[in-house]
Amino acid sequence: MQLSPPHNAQRGFSLLESLIAMVVLAIGLLGMAELQTTAMRLNSSAYLRTQATNLAYDIIDRMRANRQQALAGAYDGQDLATDPQCPAASAASGALAARDVQHWRAALACTLPRGTGSIVRNDDSFTVTVQWDDSRGEDPAQQFVMTSSL
Repeated sequence: MQLSPPHNAQRGFSLLESLIAMVVLAIGLLGMAELQTTAMRLNSSAYLRTQATNLAYDIIDRMRANRQQALAGAYDGQDLATDPQCPAASAASGALAARDVQHWRAALACTLPRGTGSIVRNDDSFTVTVQWDDSRGEDPAQQFVMTSSL
């Protein structure tokens, strides 16, 4: 004698179970996509902050190499109101301090979006501020401020 399977035994997924599984999978994939987008945005922001830090250290190193002129005020008076256009490559002219500032401003404009910078001296202490737009117009400009003594 052979037994037949009960009439209420399940054989595979029903259509409803398949649809629920697809909805759960779709929500999970959307969450992963949002996570990836956020990670890329934050990675880009960290990259720009790193570039700003490097550029601030660059001008401080240039001032240390030209310490006498820096202490005499040759690097003073640089402000954030520069034109943020990346200039075409050109030979810098003038004194070493003027060339340093010209190269620094060009590097700011070419490396950072709307990158500008300022140098303020207080005796033998210098405060370098690097500013850039990391918000795509949604937030105020970002700033990195560094103070160093020569």
